[in-house]
Amino acid sequence: MSSLPTPATRAGQDGLAALLADPGKALIALDFDGTLAPIVADPELARAHPQALDALVALAPKVAAIAVITGRPAEVAVRNGGFAHVPGLEHLVVLGHYGAERWDARTGEVTAPEPHPGVAAVRAELPGLLEGSGTWVEDKGRAVAVHTRRAADPQAAFEALREPLTALASRHGLILEPGRLVLELRPPGMDKGVALSDYAREIGAGSVLYGGDDLGDLPAYSAVDTLRTTGTPGLLVCSGSDEVTELRERADVVVDGPEGVVELLRALVNRIS
Repeated sequence: MSSLPTPATRAGQDGLAALLADPGKALIALDFDGTLAPIVADPELARAHPQALDALVALAPKVAAIAVITGRPAEVAVRNGGFAHVPGLEHLVVLGHYGAERWDARTGEVTAPEPHPGVAAVRAELPGLLEGSGTWVEDKGRAVAVHTRRAADPQAAFEALREPLTALASRHGLILEPGRLVLELRPPGMDKGVALSDYAREIGAGSVLYGGDDLGDLPAYSAVDTLRTTGTPGLLVCSGSDEVTELRERADVVVDGPEGVVELLRALVNRIS
């Protein structure tokens, strides 16, 4: 039986204490890729950790809400996570495209605004810009992501493309968001911090746990910091990665990837029981 780790910061200790004291008001919010699902070379093949679903089902009845907050389209995260039609997860919410899309397990429907026109423009220009780079483009519908993990020198390709892709994004009213060997071009105003804050406010969360692994999770970390200053305790969890040190440095708890996230969820179930 896994034991709960002791948070490294006083704010994290307070966040965990609040969650355990009143789990019925706790929001458990988690990234998908790298947090609930191992990172793989082809994002289309990413699937949730084999024990993740069972851990979420066990925890869900004990807390106010569970939300998966991801840069992926909501329906892709639902499919790759196996979240649809799962008894016990009727109140799960997937906030896809950094909150621009929302899937509710109760209805099985996705709600979303119209896509930003700049995404189509960027999609059309990328093939010429990336020719011969050894990269791979993931079309997310409301964003496009350029992955360098398959290139001969992934880090060199990543660095070489940052400037031209930043310029391309800017020309079409988008922003560039760097991640773990991925550069994503997406509309401004879409980030996990906004999505997390809005949902926490919507459900009246009394405490918040957020777990992530990549640079795109930093806005959610900042959102938890802000919630703390306004009276809502929070716990920051890093699904450990040597590729992204910024989250490790800010996290209250660092676990060993998706396997460690599953163990943490199980430990919460045991303590709350």
